[in-house]
Amino acid sequence: MVQRVATVAFQGIEAKPVDVQVHVLSGNVVFNIVGLPDKAVNEAKERVRSALVASGLALPGKRITINLAPADLPKEGSHFDLPIALGLMAAIGAIPHDALDGHVVLGELALDGRLTAVNGVLPAAIAANALGLGIICPAASGPEAAWAGEDVDVLAPDNLTQLANHFKGTQVLARPKPGIRAVDAPLADFREIKGQESAKRAVEIAAAGGHALLMSGPPGSGKSMLASRLPSILPPLTAAELLEVSMIHSVAGELQEGALTTRRPFRAPHHSATMPALVGGGQRIRPGEVSLAHHGVLFLDELPEFQPHVLDGLRQPIETGEAVIARASQRVSFPARFQLVAAMNPCRCGQAATPGYACRRGANDRCMADYQARISGPLLDRMDLVVAVPAVSAADLILPAPAEGSEEIAARVARARAMQTARYQALGLAAGLNAHCPPALLDEVAALDPAGRTLLRDAAEAMRLSARGYHRVLKVARTLADLDGATSLGRLHLAEALTYRGMPAGLSSVT
Repeated sequence: MVQRVATVAFQGIEAKPVDVQVHVLSGNVVFNIVGLPDKAVNEAKERVRSALVASGLALPGKRITINLAPADLPKEGSHFDLPIALGLMAAIGAIPHDALDGHVVLGELALDGRLTAVNGVLPAAIAANALGLGIICPAASGPEAAWAGEDVDVLAPDNLTQLANHFKGTQVLARPKPGIRAVDAPLADFREIKGQESAKRAVEIAAAGGHALLMSGPPGSGKSMLASRLPSILPPLTAAELLEVSMIHSVAGELQEGALTTRRPFRAPHHSATMPALVGGGQRIRPGEVSLAHHGVLFLDELPEFQPHVLDGLRQPIETGEAVIARASQRVSFPARFQLVAAMNPCRCGQAATPGYACRRGANDRCMADYQARISGPLLDRMDLVVAVPAVSAADLILPAPAEGSEEIAARVARARAMQTARYQALGLAAGLNAHCPPALLDEVAALDPAGRTLLRDAAEAMRLSARGYHRVLKVARTLADLDGATSLGRLHLAEALTYRGMPAGLSSVT
């Protein structure tokens, strides 16, 4: 008789059903796992053997074959330990044969029979709910699985013995409660920033519309300080966004103790990051920083210090909102709808744009050109706002703290985003921010009067705007109007949007 146990394999954040088939026959004493298992799955044989012995059981001295169907789907990870162990326990009569019916099972086994947390429990629980099944997972992952729905049967034991006793009726496992991460340390406040009013205005616009932002200025001017305060003015994740973000973090193993938080992700990878680290991939395909920043912010400090080919890998995710990892054996897609914020110095020494400064590396213009050549024109063209962040003077630092802080700015950002959500919902679009508005709808949502059309046409010719640049100016102008609570674009909104399209001193203009 073949004992069957339901589990899943992951492709991106999608949980694919896998049927674990356990067959125990008389014959040579062997333990085989087939069905495209990776090394971690093959090593499950020793973990399962030791865990069963520690639980008072022993593998039968027979021929054991474990088939992971479908056989042509690659199986990766240690979460196959528990379904294999439970299938064997059912096959030898340690638990009822039908005890596992109606459940998806996943979990890693320690050698003493305890269950260890695994990645991907949340998408597995959601997939189980869609199939009308319950889920069996480690106790450490129970709070995560409980988010799949109140009607999902969740069993989260600490060890194999607890689970066996539950099936026998001698012990009842309580359903875990959804985990909520305690509020982290308070976010840094904009009230701590003195001066840089134009840069703060650009950050507010970027937050309101989800626009890409590039800040350029000398070292110590406050670029990183401004970016680190962006999360303090962003609204919390909606319920749908929270679920999507948490599924990505679950697959990546980034959920702490299975607890979810409504704070938007803020990822700031070091400039030594590789292509798989930033975009995703690796030997075992994992989401990269662009996906971990989904519905949040990806901050790239010292932008030209990143490898040029790694930066160019951002171009496709910025446009499509997803990172596609293609391999010979599989193709995986991760959501990647992030807001890009970057900071850079005008040159390697950072002072080439300072009046009266003479670079020892050569002419200032040559020094800046060499440094900025590491950033491609197509990537710069995808920046909605580019702003200069000049050095802060001592006179600014002596002044008292600004009266307006993150709370006041966040209120304006929330109102502007609410207008955008209502607008796009009325149009039947999933896009909720101006930055994601399809170009075909810009004539409707960002309609210009005759004076505005003339201004934009003349500016586009003078600034040599690309078609992408033209559309992005309109999107930023639409956000400026939303911040003002205006239903239509005005000439002032368009004029201000054009000022952010022009590159600051020392940067070559975008065409």
